[in-house]
Amino acid sequence: MWNYLTLLLLSALLQASPEREATHHCPQVCICNSVKKSVLCQNQNLTKVPASAPQLTQKLDLRGNAFEVLPARAFQPLLYLTHLDLQACQLRQVHKGAFQGLLLLSYLNLASNNLSVLPRGALDGPILLRQLVLENNRLKEIQPGTFGQLPFLSLLNLAHNSLESLPDGAFQGLPRAWWLRLSHNGLRELAPESLVGLARLRRLSLDHNELEALPWEALAPLRGLVHLDLGHNPLNSLAEQEGLALPELRYLTLDGASLQGVRPAALSRCPRLYTVDLRDNQLETLPPLQGLDRLHKLNLSGNPLRCDCAARPLRDWAIRNWVTLDGLCREPSLLRGQRLAWLREEDLRCQGLGGLGGTRGPPGAPKDTAQPCPLACTCSSLSRHSSCENKGLMLIPSRFPNDTRLLDLNWNKFTSVPRFAFRRLGRLVSLHLQHCQVARVAPGALSGLGQLVYLYLSDNRLSELSAAALQGVPRLRYLYLDGNRFTRVPRAVLWALPSLVGLHLERNALHHLALSDFAGAPSLRWLHVNGNNISRVTPGPAPRLEGLYLGGNRLGAVPTGALGGLPALRELELSGNPLAALQEGAFLPVARTLQHLHLSGTQLRQISPEALAGLEPGLRSLYLEENQLQTLPAMEAFSQLEVVDLGENPLHCDCQLLPLHRRLAGQNLPGEATCESPPSAQGQKVKEAAAVFEACLEKEPLDPPASRQDVTETPGQRSQRAAAGAGGQPGLS
Repeated sequence: MWNYLTLLLLSALLQASPEREATHHCPQVCICNSVKKSVLCQNQNLTKVPASAPQLTQKLDLRGNAFEVLPARAFQPLLYLTHLDLQACQLRQVHKGAFQGLLLLSYLNLASNNLSVLPRGALDGPILLRQLVLENNRLKEIQPGTFGQLPFLSLLNLAHNSLESLPDGAFQGLPRAWWLRLSHNGLRELAPESLVGLARLRRLSLDHNELEALPWEALAPLRGLVHLDLGHNPLNSLAEQEGLALPELRYLTLDGASLQGVRPAALSRCPRLYTVDLRDNQLETLPPLQGLDRLHKLNLSGNPLRCDCAARPLRDWAIRNWVTLDGLCREPSLLRGQRLAWLREEDLRCQGLGGLGGTRGPPGAPKDTAQPCPLACTCSSLSRHSSCENKGLMLIPSRFPNDTRLLDLNWNKFTSVPRFAFRRLGRLVSLHLQHCQVARVAPGALSGLGQLVYLYLSDNRLSELSAAALQGVPRLRYLYLDGNRFTRVPRAVLWALPSLVGLHLERNALHHLALSDFAGAPSLRWLHVNGNNISRVTPGPAPRLEGLYLGGNRLGAVPTGALGGLPALRELELSGNPLAALQEGAFLPVARTLQHLHLSGTQLRQISPEALAGLEPGLRSLYLEENQLQTLPAMEAFSQLEVVDLGENPLHCDCQLLPLHRRLAGQNLPGEATCESPPSAQGQKVKEAAAVFEACLEKEPLDPPASRQDVTETPGQRSQRAAAGAGGQPGLS
């Protein structure tokens, strides 16, 4: 393989004659930097790739133009390209061989275009490609062989498309893939061999799809998978049939998946699980989980937990196995709001008939087996679920069973939800109206749904929503408005929902986020506004907000001032914003409570110790993937840190990274971190590169880790500087 690549590269370089460089001038509408070998042609309404760009260009930014079609060999003169950005270029079609000749290309961004299909051969050519971003297109299918010529690809991002299924062999040819993102699609099924060939995959994101059952068979080949996200799929239950057998899995996320039950042995074949996230489901109780000797945390926040004698085995198991258990009681009313993990054994009592069924009526109680169901739908008396999914319905049907708990009306054509649309469904807990072309919800549309907890209005055409439209749902806790057309937060709605704890406004058209808009939502704990156009965040009181998700917006700096009104914030998502740098004390207003910080893909080149000031005592996870970091400040004081992810950064493994090496190796923390330089360490994992740090270990503990500027100093000069007290805390170059 390497001999073949060498021949290809030599052939390409020989074709690029230096004498020709003088004939290539900077295009008139572009900005060229000869030092960085970059060409910037953003938002110039270009209809074709500029032909006169300097031949030695390495980075070409063509975002916001109007190409529509990329012909074969569109970039042929630019043989030295390593980074190519074609975001938001109105691309509808990529011809076979469009990137032919770009042998050195390592990063290709085709996000936010109109691509509905990628023909075989469209991606042939950039054989050294490492990152491919196809997020936010209209892809409906993946043809086997589409990615077959990308042997070094590590990140493939297919989030926010329209994929409904994956065929066998969909990702053949990606032996080095590390992270596959399939979030926010319409996946209903995965063929049994759809993920075959991803031998090195460590992270798989399948959240926000339409999977009704865990794809056990498709996941089976991913023996090295560490992080699996299956949240926000209508899974309903976890059983142990066939079993999820992933021996290296550490992090499993199943939040917002409508789960009503989990079997004890459902996860027993994932023995290394460290964290299981079951937030925001419909679990009233949970049995002790079998076979998870390494489990550290089980998150049950946002579930309607019933804290009676049926919860006692779970509580005892968590205490006995040192598992951190998050979750508040919903029932009985005397224990409402109490943490299950803190209750005493005598608090967990059953009333009435006693035992596990004493509060739910006698065993064997008769069930109504002759309940009505609309002609085009299916209704289950066992699960109390009714579904009319993808039936092309123009009107919302009626006469569902009165005891229906979950109603699935996805993928129809209602355009509006009329008044009293759900009569006699007073026990309904979860209502699914995604992908229904809904542009209006009439006042009183949800009247009578006094038990409704989950309302899904994702991927519709809503641009406004009145308070009257959501009257009658006082117990609504989770509202999904993602993928609509809102230009501002629907403040009036929040006043009508006193119990709201989770609000999803991802993928709308918000430009400004005013936290004062949420003063009418006193219980709000999680706010999701990823994937908007937010460039400004202004402060306001949100005293119970625990999670603020601002990924994929246009923030140029950490909104430090706005964080001052968030005294309970535990998780902050800023990934995908053009931050470039972190100001000193960026997170000080929330330093006391913040536990999880996401800064992936934010163009960071350096982080000073002062930028993370105050976070040392409580920060538990730090995500810094896909940046330009060469080093990291010493983090010995971050005693609670459980995850440090530095994947896809050009890390320079010298003595300044010694603290990181020591922490990753000594505590075996999960998270990727790979050396890119010096050449002797290239490709090695930081935690395994012991030989690289041997010289540094010999100097410990007399000398502090050398800064990048110290590399050229002699040992005598370093000793004199240390004796003069000039060493101090190691910084960043």
